[in-house]
Amino acid sequence: MFKLLTRSVDMQIECTHHIDASEPDADGAYDYYYEYDFYRFSDDGICLFARSYADSADEAHFLNMEVGEVSRLLMDDDLTHPLFVSACDYLRREGKMHLNWLSGRGNGYEAVPAM
Repeated sequence: MFKLLTRSVDMQIECTHHIDASEPDADGAYDYYYEYDFYRFSDDGICLFARSYADSADEAHFLNMEVGEVSRLLMDDDLTHPLFVSACDYLRREGKMHLNWLSGRGNGYEAVPAM
């Protein structure tokens, strides 16, 4: 974990690597196998959570937000929040050029608008 000072946000970033997989069968094949990095961006009691799968490393998806201890989906207004903007900047610097957010509308995900 480290701090990144940007756009007047003292953002803390945590990134953890995960593998979610079934037990391999006798041939070593998996029924399912997901490898991803999970990001937690936080500042002043607000946290944003995002995930990036290893097989689509240039993408990241914002999943939800916590305000205090209340977890919820992101809303349109959250896309202009300084923490969200800073998190997007960070992910783009990490090579995540295709950013999406879980809106719950349509297929669930929408592209993050250009800022």
